[in-house]
Amino acid sequence: MPFAALAVEEPDDYRMDDFRAPVPATLNGGTVVGPEAAHDLWTSGTVAFVDVLPQAPKPAGLPEGTIWRTKKRQSIPGAVWLPNVGYGALADSYHQYFRNGLATVTGGDLTHPLLFFCLEDCWMSWNAAKRALEYGYVTVYWLPEGTDGWALWDYPLEEVLPQPEPQAQ
Repeated sequence: MPFAALAVEEPDDYRMDDFRAPVPATLNGGTVVGPEAAHDLWTSGTVAFVDVLPQAPKPAGLPEGTIWRTKKRQSIPGAVWLPNVGYGALADSYHQYFRNGLATVTGGDLTHPLLFFCLEDCWMSWNAAKRALEYGYVTVYWLPEGTDGWALWDYPLEEVLPQPEPQAQ
């Protein structure tokens, strides 16, 4: 099958399901980068890297004494991990969580560059980057290959912990 037949159109709105699927090659208003360009931005130290890989919550109603271990995340060094902000629809508490996380890494400066990533073929990072643009951030990069592509180039990874999420209401 020719590559052109595999091309994914950029949607007008957020991706609402099937988040692990081929992604578009574009992000309207943002800049799409590959691992090499992302590495250059990372070494510059001028871009805030935002990992948006989702994280499963601890299941409710586990029997007393059950040990729950969250899955460890290997990410780009220095990145902030804001899980679960890449879904197509967010609760108000998650919009606020995302806005607060972005304000923290940018010092509240809407012109501070941001780079969003997840895994390869993960719509979560595309949704998050689109949302940051809608929040008013003006320099938004998107790394569609995510940490998979980063690791393929043998760039460093480190274990990161997620930023505390909003409490269920």
